[in-house]
Amino acid sequence: MVGYSKLKGGIRLLFWSGVGFEDDKLKPGSGKFKDASILYTSVDEIKLKDLKSWLRKAKEIQWDYKNVVKRKGVLIRLK
Repeated sequence: MVGYSKLKGGIRLLFWSGVGFEDDKLKPGSGKFKDASILYTSVDEIKLKDLKSWLRKAKEIQWDYKNVVKRKGVLIRLK
């Protein structure tokens, strides 16, 4: 899953499974989930190559959020 939010300082692009992408440009979220995001303050900062790579990985790398409660907060990567 991918989302975005408009912030005072720019636009944040968030990937729910972003930590699994292993990309230093994406900053991990503060919670226990595997989210990571990037903040854009200018259109010039957007690199199409990075965006395509992240979208591909967002499709490939998935975590089992559905059963996170049953597993007491432990996330398992889906194959």
